[in-house]
Amino acid sequence: MEILNWNTLSDSDKSQALTRSPLIGDNSVEQQVNSIIEQVVANGDAALKQFNQQFDGATVDSLALTQQEITAACERVADSVKQSIAVAVANIETFHKAQVFNPIDIETMPGVRCELRSEAIEKVGLYIPGGTAPLISTVMMLALPAKIAGCQQRVLVSPPPINDAIIYAAKECGITEIYQVGGAQAIAALAFGTESVTKVDKIFGPGNRYVTEAKRLVSQDNRISVTIDMPAGPSEVLVIADEYANPEFIAADLLSQAEHGVDSQVMLVTNSEAQAQAVNSALVSQLAKLPRQDIAKQALTCSRSIVVNDLNEAVLVSNQYGPEHLIVQTQTPRDLLGSIRAAGSVFVGAYTPESVGDYASGTNHVLPTYGYSRAVSSLSLADFSRRYTVQELTPQGLQNLGETVMTLAENELLDAHKNAVAIRLNSLK
Repeated sequence: MEILNWNTLSDSDKSQALTRSPLIGDNSVEQQVNSIIEQVVANGDAALKQFNQQFDGATVDSLALTQQEITAACERVADSVKQSIAVAVANIETFHKAQVFNPIDIETMPGVRCELRSEAIEKVGLYIPGGTAPLISTVMMLALPAKIAGCQQRVLVSPPPINDAIIYAAKECGITEIYQVGGAQAIAALAFGTESVTKVDKIFGPGNRYVTEAKRLVSQDNRISVTIDMPAGPSEVLVIADEYANPEFIAADLLSQAEHGVDSQVMLVTNSEAQAQAVNSALVSQLAKLPRQDIAKQALTCSRSIVVNDLNEAVLVSNQYGPEHLIVQTQTPRDLLGSIRAAGSVFVGAYTPESVGDYASGTNHVLPTYGYSRAVSSLSLADFSRRYTVQELTPQGLQNLGETVMTLAENELLDAHKNAVAIRLNSLK
């Protein structure tokens, strides 16, 4: 990776050093995705089948998997894979069950009762990337919280042919509605509905830049009312490392994200130029052994190492970048946690590779990318529910609060608001 010395860069050079892959800013993507969405809206299932052939080289008679197909796929999955899925499911369930909402019910003043309640979103669409890397783990990251939250209808979509282990994981997580469609067209189907695919209220899941753009566009389309979890696009990781960190560990972590896709990005921020050089050497030797080395090589062309004066400056650079994944490999990594202001998920210490969060530690791997981690949270159980408030006043409560409300309404020149209180107060005299 290119090595840059942070303190020799101009302000514009620093901004350039922290820009994402140029593939992400490709304006033609929006036009292509818009076209795909409109074809799905106009032609429904026929468009989905056409895109399956065009983009995935797959011809399917039925978009929905039958129960027989699901059962057959599950039987083909190796026992070792089933056992690993069982361990991951247990950890993810444990962590997400601990997030179950606790209602709030208080009196803010005598006779004025306020509540915060939560209820599951009724219909959710779960997008599982396939293509070059079928993400079995994403099934668990989406389906388990949806199940725990109590979402009544949980619709899973994934590019054909769907990997058997994806189907098995879906069944283990309580999913029975599975459709063979991926890419931007799958997002359009979930948003608008087709003859086969159920229209949902909220769409979840990471994907490539086409999927991410489709999620953005449908969430802003005034023809429908569908929301999305977050901008969760091509994978990215930033590693903060000191001179004592193991360069082989660092290189392995960088490559674990670079192999996701050509539009992925990996960054190293270190206080040691010697460390940056050592990591580059480790990258070369490890890359040569990877089956997906061509993909990782392309991702590395828009990735870089940044040398800073000290670890405090490293954190400042990381906060400015706002990574999806942040790995801290320093002698005392927890000392930096209090200063981290922008990261989707943080991996602390030499023996916490990002891979554990991707698969089985228990945290959720659906995370904000593109720098949105400065304001957007990682996926959690709360995202599968909507929170709403309730208020109830007794006659005494309205008498206690009424004058305050009427005064504020009068000063906002909203006389009808004032009158709604005044009429009730007069009835109590």
